[in-house]
Amino acid sequence: MKYIVSLVLGLIVGVSLFVAGLLYNPFLADRGLSPLSVTKAEVITLSFANVPAESIAFTNDGESLHGPYPEKVLQLWEAPIRRTSAMTTVMRDGRNQVAGIGVKFASDSESTRLFSGEAIINSVWYIYLPEHGSLFIEQTENYFPFIREVAFPAWRSSANSWRGSWLGDLTAGPGTLGTAVVTGGSGRVDGLKMAGMESISVRAFSTETGLVSSEGRLLIELPETQSAVED
Repeated sequence: MKYIVSLVLGLIVGVSLFVAGLLYNPFLADRGLSPLSVTKAEVITLSFANVPAESIAFTNDGESLHGPYPEKVLQLWEAPIRRTSAMTTVMRDGRNQVAGIGVKFASDSESTRLFSGEAIINSVWYIYLPEHGSLFIEQTENYFPFIREVAFPAWRSSANSWRGSWLGDLTAGPGTLGTAVVTGGSGRVDGLKMAGMESISVRAFSTETGLVSSEGRLLIELPETQSAVED
């Protein structure tokens, strides 16, 4: 019996050390300051509700942590799109005024490498802003810092939840500086190639229901030539 107990304890310690090493690997350094937070070019700032129940509509396979909203929205349960989520949400400007509408599609990526600190999601945005025009955004997102700083502490908590204040950049490419690729489709930004960055602010998270209090933000840098024309 004592050998069985020793084996179980050894397995528990081994798994604990493995998880701790994976999440707190000193070689997995954070990227640091976002390149768009220090740019001198004109930047379009957009914020949006990141909690599905606060969006216009959200859907996925119906079995993921975040449930579809509203309840009767069609679910993405077919095999080719089962690992995809879709969200339609209101976009707000820096003054918290309604600026337009955005539709986001996100899918799990096969390029995820947890040992390298990469929990990758591939996503695209289609955004229409009456003041600027339409935008198409292509990006890869890395949720590993979120998992390490928010999701894992919530899992360890006896209340299965986390509360605090966490802000982190999600965008990790495909731009050379780790930014998203933004293409203007109409209006003021028609034909422009721009850089973008998506970040997330979290105040409450539950391992049972997902994000409880959270807001997303998009920064889109206009080319210097366009900024000069507008000035």
